[in-house]
Amino acid sequence: MKLRIQSINFDATTALESYINKKALKLEKFFDEIINIEVYLKVVKPETSTNKEAEIKVSIPNVDFFASKTCDSFEEAVDLTLDALDKQIRKYKEKATKN
Repeated sequence: MKLRIQSINFDATTALESYINKKALKLEKFFDEIINIEVYLKVVKPETSTNKEAEIKVSIPNVDFFASKTCDSFEEAVDLTLDALDKQIRKYKEKATKN
């Protein structure tokens, strides 16, 4: 599995990148066919308290999952986005096992 983190218009700290890495690897526990995870972090204008946006795209064979959240911190945005992706992947797995 490849993990790519892009911070748009700012430099992500090493701590933030390792946090994202640790959290994203948990998705592999639920679904081991993940090929690629792309994380895009950006600060949304105008400057408000909830201006940290995380967009995450998870690629598996023949399917892409995508979620995006905007929160007070990047950590919170990443957590909520990964939760949404977790639900999408679980739903996909349920449908795939029924067929």
